[in-house]
Amino acid sequence: MKMLDGKVAIITGASSGIGRAAALLFAQHGAAVVVGARRRTELDGLVTEIEAGGGQAAAVDGDVTDEGFAMRLTETAVSKFGGLDIALNNAGTLGKTAPFREIDRASWEETLTVNLTGAFLCARKQLSAMEERGGGSLVFTSSIVGHTVGFPGMAAYAASKAGLVGLTQALAAEYGPKGIRVNALLPGGTDTDMGRESANTPEAMDFVKGIHALKRIAEPQEIAAAALFLASGMGSFVTGTAMLVDGGVSINRT
Repeated sequence: MKMLDGKVAIITGASSGIGRAAALLFAQHGAAVVVGARRRTELDGLVTEIEAGGGQAAAVDGDVTDEGFAMRLTETAVSKFGGLDIALNNAGTLGKTAPFREIDRASWEETLTVNLTGAFLCARKQLSAMEERGGGSLVFTSSIVGHTVGFPGMAAYAASKAGLVGLTQALAAEYGPKGIRVNALLPGGTDTDMGRESANTPEAMDFVKGIHALKRIAEPQEIAAAALFLASGMGSFVTGTAMLVDGGVSINRT
């Protein structure tokens, strides 16, 4: 069963990791996808792969901190595919990891600008287009970090991702009467470039795996499947949630 037939979706941070996996999965389920990221070559390869599988896709390269990029993403969805039903605002950065007092203001602001302000800029454009369709599903990729888990040295990242949960709740309340659902996806450890950057030694990776109840980290496709649930009619009564997809790390004490 194709869960997104006739839908149009925007996915940011789509050149790798969770975003790329979500783009492929959404397309397999019938959505026309507009994929956005900074790396054009990777985006073009993704579009080629989707089209080779019989799907529809368009690429828009740019930086989520640029309001013009947010506008181009939504305009492409509307002009090429007729509207917008779904957005997965997934682009993000780990930012500078360091003891709190060693994080300078520029590094702090850069992390918040990419992870939180970038999502804000994209959502402003996306929500207008969804209103014109009479509803939709907006998903932010947040994190367990800053919500149920705290790690030393990750203050800026944690603050930015916690901010996305607050933004999710406010928008869910504001746009629910307009038929738009808004949710945050909170992955645990995932096998992505960013995940490998934060756990960059075999010992660190073993530690990360061990703090999960499942004693492993996720594949990007597993997180994408949760995003599909939130984006599709299967999640039709789910809004305002911070949805844990974390392999039990939030409850594990073993």
